[in-house]
Amino acid sequence: MPAPSRSPGAAMPKVERGDAAARRRASYRHGRRSEWLALAALMLKGYRPLALRFSAGGGEIDLIVRRGATLVFVEVKARPTLVAAQEAIGAVKRRRFSGAVRAWLGRHPAHAGLTLRADAVFLAPRAWPMHLVDAFPIEGV
Repeated sequence: MPAPSRSPGAAMPKVERGDAAARRRASYRHGRRSEWLALAALMLKGYRPLALRFSAGGGEIDLIVRRGATLVFVEVKARPTLVAAQEAIGAVKRRRFSGAVRAWLGRHPAHAGLTLRADAVFLAPRAWPMHLVDAFPIEGV
C-alpha cells in the first residue's frame, strides 16, 4: 500500500521522543526569557547584576544582584498565575538554593561582609514581575 501523500508545507507527524525534546527546549527558552525579564525589573529598581544562573552545592541561583551594601540571591519562578509561581518554591528548593549561596560565597569571600538576602521574582503572563523581598531565609549562612 503506498504511503499517503503530503503537501510540502504539511506538518510531520509528531514523534513522542521529539515532543519531549521540543518541550525541554521550549521550557529552557521560557526560563531564560523569564530570568531576563526579572533582571530588567530589578535593574529598574537599582540592582546591579553580578551573576546569572550560578550552579553549585547541589542547587542553582537564577540571579545574583547587588544594591548598595546588600547582596541579593534571586529565585525566578514563571507560572500561569502569580499564586502558582509563589507556591513553586518548596523546602527542597530552598535547601538547595541555600547550598548554592554558601558555595558562591565560598568562591567570592569579598562579598561575605555584605547584608545577604534571598528574594524571589514571580512572573505570570500579562502581569508585571512581582519582586518579593526577603522571600525566604538562607540556611546555614
